[in-house]
Amino acid sequence: MTTRQCRLISSTFILSKPLVLLLLLIAPLLNGCASKPESEKMQVVASIEPLAWFAERIGGDRVAVSVMVPVGGNPHTYEPTPQQMARVSHAALFIKAGSGVEFELDWMQRLVDLNKSMAVCNASEGVALLPMGETEHDAAVEPDDQHQHGHLDPHFWLSPTNARLIAKNVERSLAAVDPSGKKYYAANRAAVDQELQKLDEQIRKQLAGLQNRSFLVFHPAWGYFAHDYGLTQIAAEEEGKTLTPRQMERVIEDARRAGIKAVFVSPEFSTAQANTIAQDIGGATVTVDPLAHDYLENLRQAAAAFARVMQ
Repeated sequence: MTTRQCRLISSTFILSKPLVLLLLLIAPLLNGCASKPESEKMQVVASIEPLAWFAERIGGDRVAVSVMVPVGGNPHTYEPTPQQMARVSHAALFIKAGSGVEFELDWMQRLVDLNKSMAVCNASEGVALLPMGETEHDAAVEPDDQHQHGHLDPHFWLSPTNARLIAKNVERSLAAVDPSGKKYYAANRAAVDQELQKLDEQIRKQLAGLQNRSFLVFHPAWGYFAHDYGLTQIAAEEEGKTLTPRQMERVIEDARRAGIKAVFVSPEFSTAQANTIAQDIGGATVTVDPLAHDYLENLRQAAAAFARVMQ
């Protein structure tokens, strides 16, 4: 190698070395733009799994989301763990259903008192909450108890129409806490909104041709879904309460009169009594989960189950 060639190589190395160092310094910053470390993300807590899905989809890489009532947990009886309370104490935003979910009625004030700087998103803001219809409970509720079902049905998220409002509420709350991410959250919400509209269209087509439009559920979680798609929900029990022998008999009689051969059950509740009802009507139990995490896929599966059983 000549002296001139050696000088050229040396010169090239000297000129490129600062660029290499610059790239080494910038690389971590570029990676940070792509995805923030968990500790730097906005800490968001949702009361139930479906609301966590909205927070994750709209918040994207800017949020870290945790849930109070986990998969399989019963929102009527669940009590948070010390670890969950610790997460709430450091959260910037809490997303509640705001529709009368029993966990929130029991714990929401205590959670707010634990972290007074935490913002709260009411996911049901703007939603027209439906009363628990008396016809849904006539099979299970004694006449003397009729005065007790003037309360509202809390399961509003099981309507894709309402889900679009949830998405707007979550977007607005995230942007209020983190204004620098406003455009990011708006774009994510717009994408979710398109998916929800497509889901609604798919379910309407799937259920449009059903002649029998009544279904029997053990726990009355699907009233908003039924309302959206012109179905009738017949519920066996209310608020997770065990049925009396008289109530069981009335449920079975009503199911037989309606020609119903399946009882829809929720995985969060015991299926013992539902199995007995299904056996007596010569049918089976079918699981549909009102609290599953993956909102879109869960409603697709539930719609398919309703369509299959009600044909």
